Amino acid sequence: MGLKLEYLEGQTPVDDDEKDGLRIPTIATRNELDEFEQQNIEQAIQWTLNRSFKAELILTENFIKNVHKRMYGDVWTWAGEFRRTNKNIGIDKWQIPTALRHLLDDTKYWIRNNCYQPDEMAVRFKHRIVSVHCFPNGNGRHSRLMADIIVEKVFKRQVFTWGAANLVKSGDARTEYLKAIKAADNGTIEPLLKFARS
Repeated sequence: MGLKLEYLEGQTPVDDDEKDGLRIPTIATRNELDEFEQQNIEQAIQWTLNRSFKAELILTENFIKNVHKRMYGDVWTWAGEFRRTNKNIGIDKWQIPTALRHLLDDTKYWIRNNCYQPDEMAVRFKHRIVSVHCFPNGNGRHSRLMADIIVEKVFKRQVFTWGAANLVKSGDARTEYLKAIKAADNGTIEPLLKFARS
C-alpha cells in the first residue's frame, strides 16, 4: 500500500523538474519558492518606482525581457529569456518574437492614435502579452507589472490594484481574475478592465 501524504497549501514539495534552473538549491516547498519570488518581484517594483520610462523604451523586446529578469533573476537562471519549449498555453515557442513585435507595434499605434482610453490600452497589452506566454513561468505577474508600468509611466495614472489580492494563490480574487481573462480571450475586455481597478 502506498503512503498518501496530504500537504497544506504551500507545503507541497517542488518537483525535481520544477527545480530546473533554480538558483537557490535549498528551496523545498512551493511556499518557499513563492516567498523568494515575491521578494525578487518587490525589488523589481522598487526599481520601477525610482525611474521614469518613455513609451519608446517600454515598448521594446529588451525592456520586456529586462523587467522579467529583474522580477525573477535572483531565483531562476532563465529569467528574462523566452521559453524554449511549448506549453499547454501560449503560442508556439518559435512565434514568440514575431507575436511580441506585433503587440509592441500595435500598442505604439494605439498610443499614437488614442485608440482606447489609457487603462484599456494597458489592460489590452497585459492580456495580449500573457496570451503569448513569452517566458517559462511568471507570465501573469510579469504582464500585470508591465500594465502597471505602461499606465503609470506613459499615461501618468495610478497603477492598477488587480483585486488587491495575491493572484498566485487560490481564492475568490483569482477565480474572478481568471474569469475576466477568459472573457478577454473571447473578445470582451470589460471584466478585465473592471478587475484591474477593483
